[in-house]
Amino acid sequence: MAIFSKTCEYGIRAVFFIAHKTANGNRIGIKEIANGISSPEPFLAKILQDLSRKGIIQSFKGPHGGFYLDESSLSRPLSDIVEAVDGDSLFKDCGLGLKACSEINPCPLHNQFKEIRNNIYKMLNSTTIGAFNNELLTGIFSLKK
Repeated sequence: MAIFSKTCEYGIRAVFFIAHKTANGNRIGIKEIANGISSPEPFLAKILQDLSRKGIIQSFKGPHGGFYLDESSLSRPLSDIVEAVDGDSLFKDCGLGLKACSEINPCPLHNQFKEIRNNIYKMLNSTTIGAFNNELLTGIFSLKK
């Protein structure tokens, strides 16, 4: 079971892959990214365009173009990727999807889900893209299914 939407999963994996492959200052093209994370290229292209527009990743057009991450992007928390792709609903909405759920009018899962939701946010907000990239560079993690 995944906690992120399929779009968000591809977005996160793509950002990590781009950071990993461009750590030496190069840029990477959409075909290599799609292949590297096992994603459909047209779907991924839309995700990357959106992430670029929101400043999570950078892109450069032209024959030597491609995607890359600058120092500012590497210092961003992982929660920024989730919010850029899916919004902040993972961090704020009811676990049962109820609109009226709140502290005053809680659903049956409210208190337990609130704790889980807050822990997910803390984890994603306290880990930067660059910190995760260091672990990718040492081969500890993999991005391909």
